Amino acid sequence: MPSVGLIVNDGKEVAVHTALLIQQKLEKSGLHVVRVSSSGGMVGFANPDQHMRTMGYNACVPEEFDKTMPLAIVLGGDGTVLSAARQTAPIQVPILPINTGHLGFLAEAYLADLDKALEQVISMKWTVEQRTSLVVSVMRGDQRRWEALSLNEMALHREPLTSMCHFEISIGRHAPVDISADGVILSTPTGSTAYALSAGGPVITPDCPVLQLTPIAPHSLASRALVFSDQEPVTIFPATPERLMMVVDGSAGCYVWPEDRVLIRSSDHPVKFVRLRDHEFFQVLGKKLGWGLPHIAKPDRL
Repeated sequence: MPSVGLIVNDGKEVAVHTALLIQQKLEKSGLHVVRVSSSGGMVGFANPDQHMRTMGYNACVPEEFDKTMPLAIVLGGDGTVLSAARQTAPIQVPILPINTGHLGFLAEAYLADLDKALEQVISMKWTVEQRTSLVVSVMRGDQRRWEALSLNEMALHREPLTSMCHFEISIGRHAPVDISADGVILSTPTGSTAYALSAGGPVITPDCPVLQLTPIAPHSLASRALVFSDQEPVTIFPATPERLMMVVDGSAGCYVWPEDRVLIRSSDHPVKFVRLRDHEFFQVLGKKLGWGLPHIAKPDRL
């Protein structure tokens, strides 16, 4: 009997209720459902003085999941999708996000479309789109002190955020650069519509094989967002005597001390998204963020 994953935000009543309905329908059609909580992908924030996370980024994969699963359905909002990406990307299981949250920028389907979406799941009629993900590691000498997978971005800044700090950044074989700013963001094309967008970075279509470096409130007219090949690894040295805070995808992170360095590279395991129809990215930008449209207070849902 084929197995299908079901990743649920157990903190949302609507997600829990919907999960029960989905499980019943899929099992009735002859599919075995393996249900897990999205909390397994929530790395969280490490202890300020003992931020050891020596396990690799594949530590979030549920024991019940395996690479033979055709897909995993994700119930929750965008934050749940980011957690589910850590649970599935290392074993290359595609995810089908069904939005039970608010914005749902990463959602492929909504509760109103649930029956139709499940019919396509049962008939195995879908395509898969790959999205670049990052491996973010904090190193001290040769010791890995923290590591996690990121679909959106890594942000590094001082506490409080309004304090200026300096960063020495090395991108691949290129000469290091020095940036003075409140912080820096290293994002994927998927993350270009998240924190990097709010910091003034450009929107990048998901099919572009690039990464983006965006300063947060730079203290120079010459410091602007930089887009470069995703084949270039990035090393960030905090050139400041105080500790910095690193935040990954808004829900994970640790403190970075002056003797640490942050390594970011494109993962060998992209995040795979199930597409039930042609994914028109510009349409999503217009509906969700109002791109190319007159200003609106709250974009309509797709």
